[in-house]
Amino acid sequence: MNNHFIVIAEAGDFIGEQKLIAQHLQGEMLDGQWHMTDGTVWDIIVTGVGAINVLHTLRELPRDAQIINIGYAGSANYAIGSIVSVTEVRLNHPCVTYPEPELHLSPIADNYLRKPQDCLHSVCYSNTDFVLQSDYQDCVFDMELAYIAAMGFTHLSSLKVVSDNLSLHAYREVAAGVE
Repeated sequence: MNNHFIVIAEAGDFIGEQKLIAQHLQGEMLDGQWHMTDGTVWDIIVTGVGAINVLHTLRELPRDAQIINIGYAGSANYAIGSIVSVTEVRLNHPCVTYPEPELHLSPIADNYLRKPQDCLHSVCYSNTDFVLQSDYQDCVFDMELAYIAAMGFTHLSSLKVVSDNLSLHAYREVAAGVE
């Protein structure tokens, strides 16, 4: 059984993240699998958006699986199109504070990336809904990564592409490839 997985939320042709794999990772798609230039073969898993879909879809994966999560994220101040290698993930709950474990991610190997020199390194905050405003700077917001990390995968990396500056309309335009 293959133990390498690229995890995305949406694969659709109109709005989806599958196109990000070819734009940002080395290799090519053959027979529905991503073949890295180092010879590893990665199965593509589409979870659906949000926590319940992530938990339902990934619950049977071995915790020692090699996982790369790639997807869109919002940011209050990073430019649209910025590429972010996520170093740590947290839940987004700006109104309350409570103790949570630190969820650190593995860095993505430079040889997996088309342009490693272009990557920012940042925290990702996961939310249960689309984030439309935040005082948090120098970070990205998504709806899945903290839940993936909390499942206990030991080899989890994430690459986020900034699709918007906290605008659902802008996200939909960028995700759909509208110029």
